[in-house]
Amino acid sequence: MDTKVTIVRFSVEGEKFEILVKPDPALEFKLGKRKDITGVLISEEIYSDSNKGTRASTEKLMKAFKTDDANAIATIMLQKGELNLTTDQRRKMVSEKRKQIVDFIAKTYVDPRSHLPHPPLRIEQAMDDARVSVDPFRNIDEQIKEIVEQLRSIIPLKSENMLLEILVPAQFAAQSYSVLKSFGTLQKEEWQSNGGLKVILDIPAAARANVMDRLGSVTKGTASIEVAK
Repeated sequence: MDTKVTIVRFSVEGEKFEILVKPDPALEFKLGKRKDITGVLISEEIYSDSNKGTRASTEKLMKAFKTDDANAIATIMLQKGELNLTTDQRRKMVSEKRKQIVDFIAKTYVDPRSHLPHPPLRIEQAMDDARVSVDPFRNIDEQIKEIVEQLRSIIPLKSENMLLEILVPAQFAAQSYSVLKSFGTLQKEEWQSNGGLKVILDIPAAARANVMDRLGSVTKGTASIEVAK
């Protein structure tokens, strides 16, 4: 098929529908980067089989979508249907999602023997060895559990949390607050009489080094960071 055209497929109660779309605009719409369907459709035809040129009947459209308006139906199909990605689109999306998954695992899981995170390259190699399949459209949260289970046959992984007791000097307290919240959960926060900030931060154990680096940068190395007892 011409890479300037691709198909969106959608099924309703056993009835199959297809539309022809422009690959990049369709993907932008699917990902929420484009709000208007204008410029996405190749034509306003709704097919039951686009390869054969078989158009869906008005009766079937009304039964499935409660309308025969092509733009309204195409919008529903793009939002809920299966977009047939081009080879290049799939490669780029899978590569980006895979990197996000590797980063997430490196920041969230540790080797239970050393209590240290696995290097990203080791995680990537384990994904190759385990033949992990990454779904470009599913959120990381929706597929991370099954991916981690696959990886455990290759490398030991454990999700551990730790508590850090952190004291930030007054001049850096305000800007540090949002940084701390981005890394984990504030179990306790206490604003000191001198304007300083003292918190107990609950984080994934693997994120400790990142917290120390980021907070050290924001506070110019003046923050006190200790493992809470």
